[in-house]
Amino acid sequence: MRVLVVEDTRDLADALVRYLRAEGHAVDHVSTAAEADSALRVSDYGAIILDLGLPDGSGLDLLRAERARGNRAPVLIATARDGIADRIAGLDAGADDYVLKPFDLGEVAARLRAHARRATSDGATDVTVGPYRVDLVAGRVFGPAGEVRLTSREWSVLAVLVSARGRVRSRAALEEALYSFDDEIAGNAVEVYVSRLRAKLGPGIIETRRGLGYLVP
Repeated sequence: MRVLVVEDTRDLADALVRYLRAEGHAVDHVSTAAEADSALRVSDYGAIILDLGLPDGSGLDLLRAERARGNRAPVLIATARDGIADRIAGLDAGADDYVLKPFDLGEVAARLRAHARRATSDGATDVTVGPYRVDLVAGRVFGPAGEVRLTSREWSVLAVLVSARGRVRSRAALEEALYSFDDEIAGNAVEVYVSRLRAKLGPGIIETRRGLGYLVP
């Protein structure tokens, strides 16, 4: 899943980005409301982690603007504001969840997994694809010989295709899942990871639609 972290405390943001990338997510980080607005206008995110007190404005204003534009991505507010009124305001503005600083990184990751589970097209989190069982929440694949070990980027590609099962996903959509802003995108990266997945999973799991993209049937 591609995640946008909107947080102006550098140490906290760095720790969160490292942890979520280790969990297999593609993560972008911005530190101001203006940067967040720009990022959200050019990229689709599976989830947003949002601080309320930003140097150039209110995170709540940003959230309201995104909801008004029709952005339905799950938003997890992460803030030091612990008043009941603050929580109510955040939820009323369109937030899906709320955690207080200092928070446990594992808890934040677990909450993102829960929201990702709800956001899949049919609500399924344990999907059978050929001889494989794909656990979209835990990020694991099991076959007749046991667990198939995937790298984080291999998993990112497979998760997008399985979540949209039966629908073609374009190369651009898969690149969105693979990379954050500070990653260098190789021209044939998607093809490389699809090829690696096919080597591990065998034929028939990922199909190519020439000129359109890829799908898991």
